[in-house]
Amino acid sequence: MPYKFSPSSLNLLKECPRCFWLHFNRNIRRPNGIFPSLPSGMDRILKVHFDSFRDKNELPPELKKLKGVRLFSDIELLKTWRNNLKGIQYKDPDGNLIRGAVDNILEKKEKLIVLDYKTRGFPLKEDTADHYQDQLDLYNFLLRKNGFKIENYAYLLFYHPDRVGTEGEILFHTDLVERSISTANAEKIIKNALKTLGGSIPESPEECEFCRWREQR
Repeated sequence: MPYKFSPSSLNLLKECPRCFWLHFNRNIRRPNGIFPSLPSGMDRILKVHFDSFRDKNELPPELKKLKGVRLFSDIELLKTWRNNLKGIQYKDPDGNLIRGAVDNILEKKEKLIVLDYKTRGFPLKEDTADHYQDQLDLYNFLLRKNGFKIENYAYLLFYHPDRVGTEGEILFHTDLVERSISTANAEKIIKNALKTLGGSIPESPEECEFCRWREQR
């Protein structure tokens, strides 16, 4: 049976292989939590913000220190890649579909660079960017599978509240973090996912609260 994967669904494998197996093989899903609306609102206005600079063929202030890059110029293709129901897609020889929706793309000559926005409540910790490595690797894997040349790095752009301005507006601090990428890591993640789903149901890790909740039910 072919599967449909996204970076977020593949992240479930890292959190709990048992929940991952049940999700795809038995359609037993974790309960949906309350999703705050602020990140979605920030995501929307950030895309409008970046698009306004793209239309002027300029970089926004957050990216001014970057040299030799520009915002992705193919507007219609970027709309597809941003769409959560479409995104950048690749179907392997067995029919398994991997897709991911990006925030933005930079161009550096003939190569593409993934740019992903992250909104958080507090300044970065030493390992904050590490949590998004698999996501960046999977995006770049998808770009390469679609025939695009990619740089060997990507960018995470973090926003966190800094202070309240004189007119009551919330001012944000930004951190631009460069991350080396590995499409080999993405391939390993996908291979491990298929191997897990093709085997017997995994044991539950002790730290998985959802597994404990299911057992109690």
